[in-house]
Amino acid sequence: MTSTAAIADSLDLAALNQQFETATPQAILRWAIRTFPTGLAQTSSFSIPVTIHMLYAELSPPVRVPVIFLDTLHHFEETLATAERARQRYDLDLHVYQAAGATTRQGFANRYGDALWQRDIDQFHYLTKVEPLQRALQAVDVQAWVTGRRRDQSTTRQALPILEPDSDGRLKINPLANWTRKELWGYVFQQDVIYNPLHDRGYASIGDEPLTTPVQPGEDERAGRWRGSQKTECGIHR
Repeated sequence: MTSTAAIADSLDLAALNQQFETATPQAILRWAIRTFPTGLAQTSSFSIPVTIHMLYAELSPPVRVPVIFLDTLHHFEETLATAERARQRYDLDLHVYQAAGATTRQGFANRYGDALWQRDIDQFHYLTKVEPLQRALQAVDVQAWVTGRRRDQSTTRQALPILEPDSDGRLKINPLANWTRKELWGYVFQQDVIYNPLHDRGYASIGDEPLTTPVQPGEDERAGRWRGSQKTECGIHR
């Protein structure tokens, strides 16, 4: 795996971030494909898989970019259905990872206790997201990975860079960072991108079923996640 120091030595992230500030997401992804002909992956929650559409339907790189999906075993059925629709539509190189030692929601409860998210939310996310992602990035041999995060999703993401080293030394690429919600949905409708139908029911950001609620007018896009708590991220992104 590429170390943080090696990324910093081989890439001038400050200069690239300045260059990409006015670039399109497609241009950023083209750079990623050229820079990482192998070792590039995409993580997706199958909420609004715009970057998957760009990579698979628009840019069509020589090698299919692996897509990592963390099946927390607590997703909405609509999320799982959207993942399957996307897998079939784009013929995804899909890699699904779950919590260690569990393959169903009941199996997770049997192993780790009922409603763990109520007793220890950080441990719940470590078991369902953080540790499975660590396993996935290692197994898929990832050097750089693409996310769908945007600055306008919440106040805590306003300073989101386009390129950043993650905590393990890989490069994290956020090609949609400077897109607005309006631009995102404009692309969705223009390109007929698959999206999670829960968005049509007021869910602006979609996570685990027990921890996600619809968003009210005027709220941040991610206000429906962990409602009533101070939590803003699940631990994958810091």
